[in-house]
Amino acid sequence: MAAAISGYPLVIVIPEDASTERIQTMRAYGADLVLTPADGGMEEARDVVTRMEREGRGRVMDQFGNPDNPRAHQDGTGPELWRQTDGRITHFVSAMGTTGTITGVSRFLKSRNSSIQIVGAQPAEGSKIPGIRAWPPEYVPKIFDPSTVDRTVEVTQTDAEETARRLAREEGIFGGVSAAGACWAALQVAHEVEGATIVFVVCDRGDRYLSSGVFPS
Repeated sequence: MAAAISGYPLVIVIPEDASTERIQTMRAYGADLVLTPADGGMEEARDVVTRMEREGRGRVMDQFGNPDNPRAHQDGTGPELWRQTDGRITHFVSAMGTTGTITGVSRFLKSRNSSIQIVGAQPAEGSKIPGIRAWPPEYVPKIFDPSTVDRTVEVTQTDAEETARRLAREEGIFGGVSAAGACWAALQVAHEVEGATIVFVVCDRGDRYLSSGVFPS
């Protein structure tokens, strides 16, 4: 959208197993797509864009290394959560993809109350949850500060997808699987504590997954 408004030519490199809705939306905005093999995951897509930049074929808008990513959440999302809970927030649970949200929100919240617990949702072994990733060491985002996360909770693909359906069916919240994975992790935290104010962010939309089989047809 931003590239279309600004008149910039944009190339999106993404694994070929991305949902049809994601691919069609990006093409609708005029982006050129390069689809990388599904078994290479986002890691191979990142390798491809790095090689393209090295070959002089453009500049990478690196969401994994741009400090503006966590800064946006440190300056925006974190203060919003603090205000909306009147400073009563005790736990923040977040998906970990680029890690910008969890890093930035944590920096702000812990500057207000260092006892606030920051919990990251990570995929259980064998699970593929878009937006929730366990990066190999060589691919860990440069913006990620591990000291900002107190603990992680593993989420299975089955739990994330079922929670996405429950959110829509029971709460009227049409979120995606990464949002649902964070919700599931937040529910696990809720079973462990009493009198807590636990917050997660619906960071993804369900309409991106209509063709994936997550939601009933």
